[in-house]
Amino acid sequence: MIDPDIVAAHLDRLAKPKGSLGRLEDLAVRLGSIQGTLAPQTKPRRLLVFAGDHGVVADGVGIWPQAVTAAMIGVIASGRASCSALAAAFDASVVLVDVGSVMSAAPAGDVYRDRRVGRGTASLASAPAMTSDAFWLAWMAGQAAVAEARADGMRILAVGEIGIGNTTAAAALIALGCEVDSDALVGSGAGATDETLQRKRDVVRGAVARARDMIEDDPVAAMASVAGFEIVAMAGAIAAAADADLPVILDGVVSGAAAIVAQAVDPAALETAIAAHVSAEPAHAVALQRLGLVPFLDWRLRLGEGTGALLILPMLDAAAALLVDVAKLDEVIAGAGGA
Repeated sequence: MIDPDIVAAHLDRLAKPKGSLGRLEDLAVRLGSIQGTLAPQTKPRRLLVFAGDHGVVADGVGIWPQAVTAAMIGVIASGRASCSALAAAFDASVVLVDVGSVMSAAPAGDVYRDRRVGRGTASLASAPAMTSDAFWLAWMAGQAAVAEARADGMRILAVGEIGIGNTTAAAALIALGCEVDSDALVGSGAGATDETLQRKRDVVRGAVARARDMIEDDPVAAMASVAGFEIVAMAGAIAAAADADLPVILDGVVSGAAAIVAQAVDPAALETAIAAHVSAEPAHAVALQRLGLVPFLDWRLRLGEGTGALLILPMLDAAAALLVDVAKLDEVIAGAGGA
């Protein structure tokens, strides 16, 4: 990484009025400073989609059955999901990580529901979603995905997720990490009726209260009690990207919750993170403000899968081109004087 002021000074020397390209210049500063160069690269790039099941779905917090997670994993794997289409359009590879499959190594004392998507968490409505040991297994799954991406020469990473019920866990994690009232953070996620939305609020409120009782003594156990496997894996990936000076593009509310977890574990975990957008889920804006991340898009997105993160890849291409291909103002002036 290099000082952002160095990149900003370079932009100010280009053949354009200072700051005239607005937030594109902000993105160029962020990209160049993370990669430590005035000639950043945006390809090859990869979307990491972390998948996991949530036991809390059985408690009626939404309108979709648990089986949708596995079904959507199949659609992503076939290349026919929204994230697949956008990734293809923007020349990004997609790697799907079934985090639940990693949980087969979890300690025998853990209690999980058997799912078609590997193992899922226990219901945070009535018990800790996972143990601390399982938290670290999921964290390492995310770190391993980034290590593979680095070995494959990736210059940009985007992160996304799939997991029915994960906006319940995300709202709980953000309420816990931001120390705010959970009721205001609970949105409809993938869809809700008035009844399921109220049930979701009640479940999150109770789970956060239990987690707050343990956070001072054991913050990892507190986060684990309301998290999801795919969220913790994403947190591990975010932290690993920071360690590698690799730009990592965050998606919506679930990646916002993962960023809260990542920063709680490693205060430097967000040094290379870029917030793609602010989603329609109410908890996301709260998380971004707490993390000090300013989103680049506000398109009321709420799909997940990394779709919002993918949408700023062309903007990153533009930011890199601005740094590399635009003439310097003094060259233009010298040329004009010699004409």
